[in-house]
Amino acid sequence: MIPKYRLPVHPGEVLLEEFIIPRKISQMELARRIKVPIQRVNTLINGKRDMSPETAILLAMFFKTSPEFWMNLQTQRDLAIAQHRLALN
Repeated sequence: MIPKYRLPVHPGEVLLEEFIIPRKISQMELARRIKVPIQRVNTLINGKRDMSPETAILLAMFFKTSPEFWMNLQTQRDLAIAQHRLALN
């Protein structure tokens, strides 16, 4: 049976699976290179922190993407969660 409701992946999962692992860099190295605390990278990857505009800009500069790429991942997830919540009421 195919699930009817599946959340878009968290931006942290995309960061880990599509950017960190393929480039073989550690969370600590990424944090050092974008000049943020390791906790910011770790909590983002673990889905305990949402993507902020500042982090989106830093990641975009480092990975040569756009800030909109990162923010759109967060927005898609936020909208899906809100739609699901409204559908349950």
